[in-house]
Order: sequence, then C-alpha cells, then structure tokens
Amino acid sequence: MKSMKTISKSKDLAAKGQMCYQAEVSQRLVDAAHSDDLNSAMECIADPFVDVNFIGTMSLKTRKMEIVLRDESASEVRFEFEEFRTEATALFLAAHAENMTLLRKLLSVGANVNQKLCRAYATTAAVRESHIEILEILVNGGATQPACEEALLEASYVGQGRPAELLMGSSMICSHVAVHALVTASGRGFVDVVDTLIKCGVDPNANARVLLRSSKPSLHTNVDCNALVGACGMNSWSWDIATGEEFKVGAGSAEPYYVTWCAVEYIEASGSILRTLLQHLSPNLPHLGRTVIHHAILCNNARAMDVLLTCGADIEFPVQMTEKTEFRAIHLAAQLGSAKVLQHLIIGGCNLNSKTESGETALMISVRYKHEDCLKLLASAGADFGLVDSVGQCALSIAGFTQWTHVFEQAILELIRAAMIAAASGHVEAFRLLVYAGANLNLHNKHGETVITLSESNKNSDVLEKVILEYALIKGSYNSAGFHALNRAASCGDIESVHMLTRAGYDVNVVDIDGAFVKKHTKEGKGCPHRKVLKMVRVSGLLSWGKSSKRNVICKGAEVGPSSTFWWNHRKKFDGGEPGVFRVVITKNKEVHFVCDGGIEMAKLWVRGTELVTREAIFGKKQDV
Repeated sequence: MKSMKTISKSKDLAAKGQMCYQAEVSQRLVDAAHSDDLNSAMECIADPFVDVNFIGTMSLKTRKMEIVLRDESASEVRFEFEEFRTEATALFLAAHAENMTLLRKLLSVGANVNQKLCRAYATTAAVRESHIEILEILVNGGATQPACEEALLEASYVGQGRPAELLMGSSMICSHVAVHALVTASGRGFVDVVDTLIKCGVDPNANARVLLRSSKPSLHTNVDCNALVGACGMNSWSWDIATGEEFKVGAGSAEPYYVTWCAVEYIEASGSILRTLLQHLSPNLPHLGRTVIHHAILCNNARAMDVLLTCGADIEFPVQMTEKTEFRAIHLAAQLGSAKVLQHLIIGGCNLNSKTESGETALMISVRYKHEDCLKLLASAGADFGLVDSVGQCALSIAGFTQWTHVFEQAILELIRAAMIAAASGHVEAFRLLVYAGANLNLHNKHGETVITLSESNKNSDVLEKVILEYALIKGSYNSAGFHALNRAASCGDIESVHMLTRAGYDVNVVDIDGAFVKKHTKEGKGCPHRKVLKMVRVSGLLSWGKSSKRNVICKGAEVGPSSTFWWNHRKKFDGGEPGVFRVVITKNKEVHFVCDGGIEMAKLWVRGTELVTREAIFGKKQDV
C-alpha cells in the first residue's frame, strides 16, 4: 500500500515537472519570437513538450495610433511607439515582427491563427503594422470570420486599402461589418479604403452607427448614418423658425438637414463634393425657412458661396420666418461681417439696396454692426447712402447713434473710387454723402479721371453739379472739396449759383490755382490746338501749363479775346471769336492764346485772377485798410 502511494506521488511530481518544463520551453519560444531569434525559436518548436499556442508575458514595443483631424482633408494617422507589459503568443509576435519563416513554421505545427489576445488577433497586428504578406498567410492559414472582420475594421481605422481588399476577398466578412468599415473610412476621408469597399460590393446607402468627429467645431458623437453623410461631416447648427436666429449646438443636438448643407460646412479644397451633390439636389430647396446659400454665409465659406452661385443658387431668396421678419442673403452677410462672402454676392449681382422688413439695407446693417470691410465693399459697389429705414435713419445717422462716425467717415474718405462710381453712375444720394464726408473731388484715378470729369459725362450731371455747389455754400471755404465753387459755377453758366456765391462772400478775383483744362493755341493760331491743364502758382506768380521752363512763365499782362494776329490766322476757320478766348503776354512780348470752358465770363475770371496772382507775387498781397 505504501509503495502504491509512493508511485502515485512520483507520477504527480513527474507531471508537475513536465508541466513546468512545458511552460518553460513554451516561454522560451515566446521570448525567441519576441526577440526575432529564429534559431532559438526553431529549437523550441522541435521540443516535443512545447506548446505553440502558449500565452507568455513580455514588454512589447508596438505602434500606438492617433487620428488627427484635418478639417477639409483626410484625417492624418499618426503612429507612436509605445512599450508596455502584455500577453502574446509566438504566432502573434511573428506576425507583429513580419517573420514569415517563423510564421509558416508555427502554422505548420498547429498554431491557432484565431486565438484572441488583449491586443486582438494576429490578423489585426498584421494590418496595424502594414504587413500585407503576413496577413495573406494568416487568411490562407485558416483565419475565421471574427479574426477577418476585426482586421477589416482595423484597416478602415488606419486607412489601409490593400488589406481591406484582401480581407473582402476572403468571403469571411458579413455585410453589416463591411458597411461599418465603409462609413468609418468615409468619415475619416480614407479614399482608398472607400473605393476598395465599394468595388467589392458594399452598399454605399446602408447605415451604420459610428463615432463622427469634427474639428470645426470640436464635436464627437455616435450617429446612425451612411457613408455619404460620414464623408461630409457632422451637423452642428440649430435655427429658431420664428425669429430666424441660429445657434451653435453640441453634438447630437443639431437640426437634421440636407447633405448639401454638410458639404457646405465642411467643403473640401476643390469643392467637387458639393458640385457633385448639386447635380442631384437643387441649391434652392428651403429648409426651416432658409436655403443652403444662407448656410454658406453662416459658415463664412466663400469657396462654397462661389460653387453655389455657379450652380444656380437664388441670390435673392429671403429667409422666411413665422413672424415674417424676412431678410436676404446680403443682409445676413452684412450682419455677420462676412466680407469675402459679401463680395461674392455683389459680384453675383444681388440687389445692394434691398431692405429688411424694418427698412434697413445691407449698408445700414454694416454700419450698425461696425463692419468696416463690408461698408467699404458696399460703398465701392455703389450702395445708396441716402436711403432711410422705417424710422427715418440713414447710414450716417446710424453711425452717429452707434458712436462710429469717425470710423465711418475715414472709411468713406478712403473710398474716392466710390465717389467716382457714384458720379459716373449718377447715384445722387451716394454722391452727396461722399462729398459731404469730405472726399477730394480732384483726385485722379489710373485713367486720369476725377470725380468732376466723371460726373460731367453722366445724364444727372446737372444734379451732381448742384450737390457740389451746395456743399461749397455750406462749408464756405476757398477750396471746398478740392475745387473752386465760384469758378465752377461760372464755367457752367450757372448764374443763380454765381449770385449765391458772390452774396456769400466769395472773391470774384480768386483764380483756380489747382488748374483747369483749357485749349492752348500754338504760333498765335497757326498750329493745332491741344488741351492742357493751366494753373497759377500762387507763391511764385508763374502761369504753368507743363513741366519745362518755357511752360512756366511770368505774365506781363492778360486780356480777354484774341489778338489781331490770331484773328487773321483764323479768318478762314471762322472761329477767331470763339467764346472763352483769352491771351497772356509773356517775355519778349510773346502772346499765348487759350480757350477756357464757360465762355467770356470764365475768360474774364482767368484774366483777373492771372493779373491778381502775378501782382501779389511781385508786390505782395494788399492789406485791408
């Protein structure tokens, strides 16, 4: 009896010893696979006691994945190496290290390809490390459905198109997992994976519940959606249908809206997704009282606005609300200060002077919300400064009410081009406001034109002229707005304005030293006349019509009308007595003839002013007694 117990005890000890040895040799196999020591691994595999599926522990250095959102581009996959204590089999480690010789040997001796560990299957490790050949060996080595499906999801997470194709060809992927992979890859912008899955027959219209992420704003939420919505991004807006107000909301709290709106909010650089969608959906479909063009303004997306206008979006579609406080796209852009979007609207031909229900124009709204860039854009485009809202306020009065008058006036002063446009187009009220804001009417554009010369070619030239003269009367200055009011009135033959200006104290002897266009005759009428800018230089007393010394002269005298020689030279042309002719006598008693606009009255002013400035330069200004 005692011997039987001894034998049993010996067997137990032998079994324990065998188990310890088996664990030891199996751990050596795991260590050899971890260190990529093929010879040691082969020795361990040759041992009859080794367990090729033994799970050992080690410090494994593996790649840690991080997804970085790139707004309108595909997400960036970043990898960092991380070392941590974990459990693994020799097969998993061989797949991780891309040791194909060891991998094949392990499979040949019965290693389980479907053994799942804390770091997932060996197939997952192969995808994560981008080992395509290893994955192919594992799939052909008997990988089952769970191992293949998890590897496919890993491929969709990191953007691996070739592994996805290989796994889809294994016939081990069920449809709902394939859809989940497609939506995930779409949401991250991995085109290769999406293209592969669709070619393999995955339904692009099927839904899956996935985590959608956005960087603008930074939101994360689980939603049920298809691949198209995943590709466009995640909505994050809500609207009050009664007032038209919009709100940024958290993940999952937004209003559902058309996929084109998602494409506008998260438009890619080329805009091709939005263009493709607009081939199937009209840009003028209303949703909660507004269309996609209003959403482009809300998102301050000028690129999307350009695409929408090209594709036929209605630029004048009003935002409709239950309280009927309607406004249009241009008003929303002005309120939000979206200058680039506003510029697209202006180029697109929107009505600059359309009003909200309260009578405000985009110009008034820009002033009220103090958006200087929008103000300049609208002024340059010819918006009407003279319009008033329902309570009688214009843009200027709103600027005063909001304590923004100085900025408003400075912006207008920088916009002489706006005055030129107003003059050329005949926008009287806009022209009036620009003049009263202090715009210099004698500044030249690149074509040499001034506001005054542009106004003369307009059908409203008489009205514009009145605006200039009215301003001169109010200011009462010698050279208001860069021109001489009395000279201007005389040149236009405006007797009423001449009387008003002289009664207001304007000196009839003042000459326009800033110059005016006249016709100069050469060789006392024998040569061809040509236009020159004639002016008096007040300090030196020089009469100037050019840069050379011969064209900057001291006048010995000036008279209205032509000389007898000039008459004789023009006897056959019958224009010797042309209105506005006057002549000056310079050195060597040479006479130079000019013809000014405004007839004989203007000629008299030139003569009187020339003599006055010359006398002041030589003898000094006469003091009042």
